[in-house]
Amino acid sequence: VQLVESGGDLVQPGGSLRLSCAASGSILSINALGWYRQTPGKERELVAGITRSGRLTYADSVKGRFTISRDTAKGTVTLQMNSLKPEDSAVYYCNTLGPRLGDTYLAWGQGTQVTVSS
Repeated sequence: VQLVESGGDLVQPGGSLRLSCAASGSILSINALGWYRQTPGKERELVAGITRSGRLTYADSVKGRFTISRDTAKGTVTLQMNSLKPEDSAVYYCNTLGPRLGDTYLAWGQGTQVTVSS
């Protein structure tokens, strides 16, 4: 399975974006999927995750502003981002949540750039 991210853009502070992650194959067997972000010189961080059963997790910095959803039938994972801040600027990636939740990591895609600036 390969994951392809899209939806990144330049947006003003306070604005919204909707990121999409499309899988090349079925995600039915994947327990947990999530969105990560990375800025130059920093480690990639988990922003939001969702399990097959619908359990959610969010980084403290995005709680109340970001919403992750999953459509297993369509093979997509979406991140709705509201009230964006300049510090949300990063390249966003989707992937599994790894071995701790029973999955292996997939190959990282190219990501999608989100820039929040006036």
